[in-house]
Amino acid sequence: MELFWSHYWVALAVAAAAMTVLWAVSVPLRNASIVDPFWGPGFVLCGFTYWWSLGREADARALLVLTLLTLWGLRLGLFLAWRNHGKGEDFRYRKFREDFGPDRYWWYSLPSVFLLQGLLMWLISSPLLGAQLATPAGSFAELGWIDACAVAIWLLGFVFEAGADWQLARFKSDPANRGQLLSSGFWRWTRHPNYFGDAAVWWGFGLFAVAAGRPLAALGAVAMTALIVKVSGVALLETSLRSQKPGYAEYARRTSAFIPWFPKR
Repeated sequence: MELFWSHYWVALAVAAAAMTVLWAVSVPLRNASIVDPFWGPGFVLCGFTYWWSLGREADARALLVLTLLTLWGLRLGLFLAWRNHGKGEDFRYRKFREDFGPDRYWWYSLPSVFLLQGLLMWLISSPLLGAQLATPAGSFAELGWIDACAVAIWLLGFVFEAGADWQLARFKSDPANRGQLLSSGFWRWTRHPNYFGDAAVWWGFGLFAVAAGRPLAALGAVAMTALIVKVSGVALLETSLRSQKPGYAEYARRTSAFIPWFPKR
């Protein structure tokens, strides 16, 4: 456990430094929204920080985890950057800016937006360290059935998250769908397929930590799921959708909230 924490703290320092630099960029831009596209790449930074801190050759499991992490993190970061391009600051940050005043918001946003996100990234990133620490897999042939399950769950999550993001972006790009509700494709099976996919990706990383003999490190997947379901994702979005989207109550009645399942008749 002492070995785990000695490397875990390194990523906290790196995340804090990266978020401080990002905040410094946001001040002259007057746009705190630039923090959102960094969510995925920030985890990639944590994963490679652990690899660098351990100072060893990347074995099969570490190489696999870092590859999957990079695919997930960069895909998410590029998607959010594309989605937010040209739209200005997100309404959440504009509201904070109005509440605190434009002359004071710059210092408030550092701890409450940027460093907070960095702290959450660090806490959730524990499986990325656990999967690379004290692992015996020197070659891909030495990976076991838990690793295979981890890849399968990660792949399921990645397909759901990326697929749902693509379907929703395509749906919104059609002017005929303005004010309408997407309830087909991935959205037929769960009201939040992208959030489900995100959680599944992290349960995949958690299983890699279990396979490496570090089951407690998988708690990062629990933290990510709790964040998505109870704090910043499903719970927050459900409140606004029920009041703003016509027909959402009926859609919610027949469609699973989070875990994909057959629609009710």
